[in-house]
Amino acid sequence: MFSPEGPTLRELAVQALSSVERGYDLLAPKFDHTPFRTPDPVLEAVAKALGPLGPYDDGLDLCCGTGAGLDVLTGLCRSSVTGVDFSAGMLDVARERAAGPGEPSVAWVRADARALPFTAAFDLVVSFGAFGHFLPEELPGLFGQVHNSLRPGGTFAFPVLAPPCPTSLAYWALLGFDAAMRVRNSVWRPPFVMYYRAFRLGDVTRELTRTGFAVELRDLPEFGRRDDGAPRARLLVARRAAEVSPPPEA
Repeated sequence: MFSPEGPTLRELAVQALSSVERGYDLLAPKFDHTPFRTPDPVLEAVAKALGPLGPYDDGLDLCCGTGAGLDVLTGLCRSSVTGVDFSAGMLDVARERAAGPGEPSVAWVRADARALPFTAAFDLVVSFGAFGHFLPEELPGLFGQVHNSLRPGGTFAFPVLAPPCPTSLAYWALLGFDAAMRVRNSVWRPPFVMYYRAFRLGDVTRELTRTGFAVELRDLPEFGRRDDGAPRARLLVARRAAEVSPPPEA
């Protein structure tokens, strides 16, 4: 797709008619040669913004795919980093990509983000480009899983790109993609959940707050501003409240 190393149209069609898990298993060997992989400038900007908010001992890349986000965590975390994804194919590629000894230690876990097998295990959770795979009604449960996986005072962070203007070609392209996916999922099983316009910042911020996070948005100045003055990219930083020590007994 858009390069000789990327998937063919036939391969993309087979993926699109599969389940999300099976589709990514099929796409995994060529995923890093598609536009779906998070670009390196986004990863680098997120790492730069998160650095001053640390330190972090243990980090988790939620829906890690082929492991691009692990580069962010290995530069920030002192003890360990973990990648979790439900696609075995994507994890296989991630393991090969990160083969060899290094610091911090790296682990890979196959699991559904809606049922994470962790409790108070991480100081930092990041995610890149995965939220289109979750329907709006799934966000409370997803954020609850992240909250439970973080230690008190831990941070959940992910980049948020400004939506394209309604007058732009990108706006109509994303609108058409989402419409096509809704038609596909209404007539074909299993569904393939992937929507670009279902993850709305206002709804996300509200659900994170309800879950118990303190939420702030930080501009990523590397990407400049739109013509209307809005930042092109921001980092959403959600913090789990730190434990409050009980008052000493009189």
